[in-house]
Amino acid sequence: MEQHLLVFKDVAETKNITLSAKKLHMSQPSISLQIQNLENQYGARFFYRTNKGVTLTKEGEVFYKHVRSVLDILSSAREEIDALAKGQRGLIYLGATLTIGEYILPNILAFLYKTHPDVDFKVKIANTESISHDVLEKKLHIGLIEGPVPQHKDLNVEKFWEDELVVVLPHFHPWASRKSITLAELPHERLVTREDGSGTRKVMEMALKERGLDLEHLNITMELGSTQAIKQVVSAGLGITIISALTVSQECEQKIFRTLRIQDAPIYRPLSILTNAQTNQTKNECLLINLLNDHKLLSDVLSKDFSGLEHHE
Repeated sequence: MEQHLLVFKDVAETKNITLSAKKLHMSQPSISLQIQNLENQYGARFFYRTNKGVTLTKEGEVFYKHVRSVLDILSSAREEIDALAKGQRGLIYLGATLTIGEYILPNILAFLYKTHPDVDFKVKIANTESISHDVLEKKLHIGLIEGPVPQHKDLNVEKFWEDELVVVLPHFHPWASRKSITLAELPHERLVTREDGSGTRKVMEMALKERGLDLEHLNITMELGSTQAIKQVVSAGLGITIISALTVSQECEQKIFRTLRIQDAPIYRPLSILTNAQTNQTKNECLLINLLNDHKLLSDVLSKDFSGLEHHE
């Protein structure tokens, strides 16, 4: 039966029996027979046949959706059974955007290494577009992204954290004794930002614009390509910045930085989990997702120092 489903799926995607025959190393009559057997079994016609190729009927579209799910489940089962047979460790292909990859993921992976040493991760750090594309292509099992979420019918999106963008300034700044500032005060200070086009910059610009602050009034003196570079410039007293509170938590504890909330209009952005809607998660993948959704546990994990643990590949 699985072979019949694989044949159906390939023909549905190529829209051409000849192409599928070459790809699957089968004869055209054999493919046609397998499709006909499926149609007879389900009592429905799955394809319109023309001289140019084939296209799915409405019944065929419904069947195609379920075939993809069934084949994904069978593939996951095969992987897990193979892993057990070979005594392999669990492996999760995980993608994350820069802020998450640099400031959240290390603690999460260190915690899981300590509590579940039989699980391994292959991690890709990239932009939102690349991560979401790889989740759709099933090259990544789970994607963790910040900010605006791409819309696609095959992407499941689940928010797991709300990240606040805060004003960051050196501990010796005149505003350091304060807890917040107003939007109207921002143009009076030199502002250091991420480069145009970065996710953090885009969220900041959209939020300030929505709150009525004309970006041309900001005194942007530097645009830098990484959060780390911005932190070095700000710590030297060359300006203030608006970045994720997560990225400066350690420096705040060390009294290098102070963070101020924007009192009249706090800026938040979601951190989200991406999974493929056509794929079921394995036990180990669910373990990671459950950790991300346990806000109290995640807060504890992010506040701990795991630097003594060995690196986990």
